[in-house]
Amino acid sequence: MVRHFHIDNPTMKNDSSTAGVHIPSARAIESVGAGGFRSDLLRSTSKSSAIKAEVRGLDFHYGGFRALKDVSMQVQANEVTALIGPSGCGKSTFLRCFNRMHDLYPGSRYDGEIRLYPDDVNLLAPDIDPVETRIRIGMVFQKPNPFPKSIFENVAYGLRITGEKRRQVIHEKVEKALRDAALWDEVKDRLHQPATSLSGGQQQRLCIARTLATEPEIVLFDEPTSALDPIATASIEELIIELKERVTILIVTHNMQQAGRVSRYTAFMYLGELVEFGETSRIFTRPAKRETENYITGRFG
Repeated sequence: MVRHFHIDNPTMKNDSSTAGVHIPSARAIESVGAGGFRSDLLRSTSKSSAIKAEVRGLDFHYGGFRALKDVSMQVQANEVTALIGPSGCGKSTFLRCFNRMHDLYPGSRYDGEIRLYPDDVNLLAPDIDPVETRIRIGMVFQKPNPFPKSIFENVAYGLRITGEKRRQVIHEKVEKALRDAALWDEVKDRLHQPATSLSGGQQQRLCIARTLATEPEIVLFDEPTSALDPIATASIEELIIELKERVTILIVTHNMQQAGRVSRYTAFMYLGELVEFGETSRIFTRPAKRETENYITGRFG
């Protein structure tokens, strides 16, 4: 049986799905950060009605192991959706289904659909080119992974492999991507230096610029700040909030404060299942499921 999770209305009172649910302790609310939820995120509702992707009955197997179990949810366009849950619950596995990263490993199998709109195409269909999918759906990994090339060539790389040969166009798009990643002013005078000469936070923003250069529709972030210091983390978080004006974002995080700061929607996963999905403000203050409350309040995970 496919369980569909739709966006709920956080203003509804006495909703049957949450009636009688214990309100989490102050610790749960504090866990979203000292500043609480970002009011600017909550005010911006004009784009929330558009669905960018829809997951339908998704199962995923590593060989004989069923890592994802009947996951269904919608991804809202130009918003940030956080994926939370304990280690090994399937967050990163789920994220990598969107751009078919699992295709690189033998024995992997998808069942179900991930439909991308407005094309209404199933990304998991066998006739869909996974390389083309990865151009449309970019990814930023847990640790910065710049190529052993110059700063410029790191960003230009994706443009070149997609067939762009015009020098002027490449230069313009590299500059735009570096500006979009809030890195241009810091590197514009040393574009031909090795990317490894940058700090960790700068390297991660370079990887974001490399992803943005091919103009993806969705960007997947897999714990993008777990290896960074607090200052670099804050810079990446601000960048994510700004980027949602141009792209749709899914982010895996173990940091509840981060999920509260950057996301409008949150999906809580446990043992390969989607336990609960809704607006972040409600998930953190009025979770409908006991497992969600227990995780957010630190009782397990």
